[in-house]
Amino acid sequence: MKPSLTLKLTQHLALTPQLQQSIRLLQLSTVELEHELEKFLQENPLLERAEEYAQPAAPPGDHADSDFQESEPSTEPPSGSTAGDDDGWPDEYFGNGGSAGSFDGDEDGDNDYQDVQAATVSLRDHLLWQLALTSISERDRVLVGYLIDLLDDDGYLSQPLEEIAQAMPDELDVGLEDLQIALRYLQNLDPTGVGARSAQECLALQLMAMPPTSTSSLAQEIVLQYLDLLASHDFARLKKQTGADDEALRAAHVLICSLNPRPGAAYANTETRYIVPDVVVRKIRGQWSASVNADAFPRLRINSLYAQILSRQRGSGLSVQLQEARWLIRNVQQRFDTILRVAQAIVERQRQFLEHGEVAMRPLVLREIAETLGLHESTISRVTTQKYMATPRGIFELKYFFGSHVATEAGGACSATAIRALIKQMIGTEEPTKPLSDGQISEVLGQQGIVVARRTIAKYRESLNIPPVSLRKSI
Repeated sequence: MKPSLTLKLTQHLALTPQLQQSIRLLQLSTVELEHELEKFLQENPLLERAEEYAQPAAPPGDHADSDFQESEPSTEPPSGSTAGDDDGWPDEYFGNGGSAGSFDGDEDGDNDYQDVQAATVSLRDHLLWQLALTSISERDRVLVGYLIDLLDDDGYLSQPLEEIAQAMPDELDVGLEDLQIALRYLQNLDPTGVGARSAQECLALQLMAMPPTSTSSLAQEIVLQYLDLLASHDFARLKKQTGADDEALRAAHVLICSLNPRPGAAYANTETRYIVPDVVVRKIRGQWSASVNADAFPRLRINSLYAQILSRQRGSGLSVQLQEARWLIRNVQQRFDTILRVAQAIVERQRQFLEHGEVAMRPLVLREIAETLGLHESTISRVTTQKYMATPRGIFELKYFFGSHVATEAGGACSATAIRALIKQMIGTEEPTKPLSDGQISEVLGQQGIVVARRTIAKYRESLNIPPVSLRKSI
């Protein structure tokens, strides 16, 4: 084992349970933190959510021991605290919150809106419902249902009819012609284009379902015979092959682009991922300031009733759980305090981004924030991963504000985010008939003092999902 690895392992094993918990909580996203807290709440009776319990009054004449007295509730999220300082941490701290999407129900918990989700109708169910209303023979209905079961998530029938016919048992006496008839029934169902065996057939089915016009007829001809020319934006050959003028070709192109090449995708059962911002950035009296998002801030406290019992029964088995509850509360508060410190340091360095957008993003590395706050780079890395900042320009992961940079002729640096924004801006305003090549974009940036190689421009353009110049050219 290498000496450095041995040292790291020794240091890891030497960490106290409290410090290990602190590091783990810092790695979690806000949603993951909520799940983790639920486990602690179930396992430790001394820990409770502040909104779920009222502070019980002490019995007359019963004075709890000072070692177990809990501090007064704090209604503000952490602000301005020093990470790692164990003095002055309250055993209770409050926000307004819980997880995103939660609502206050009645006291009996009858209105638990968190568990209510909209029912999603699958493509199969949608097609079978229509099939049940279709006036066709029972045999054809069964065959159409069989084909429906073979569709992929996009609504395509990827398996050839010949293979399906061969796989049918001989006693069913199902031939290729029977399956072709069933497929025609399937392709007449909604959404239009379902049951297609290729993107070409999918688009053609949608065009054939439209009222016949000169534009739809030209679009259908292009889809069936010259789709490869359209895909490569070879409009000169398209005009020659179809005999259409620029205006007609442009109208057909617009119509084809409006079609849906994935008709079944709308019925796919996709899980929605909600993002809960950890901090919120606002401009207050001309200054940008970060604050903890109250909706992401858990409201936890020590159960005072159990604390009073422990004050009268020292040596109880609950003493260990009391200490664990105190550790958890302090570590969660320290987590948010550290996130807030890092977020504020980012805000102070990215004011121009908040004012002017991506083109004004300045170069920033983890080491710069780490040295400013006196923290390790690994801590900054944990804080900026899966932690989000809500700004007037949108919600961003904290790591979004860090990245590579390139040198400028003036001796400064320009962030990769700003360069990508400039590329997007230039392509967004280019002449459609004469789009900018990667080399031309490199030259324009060079004239502004930003030296970027053509291959780097291509890499940034691809990261923005912008097609190359040949595919951006239009009529």
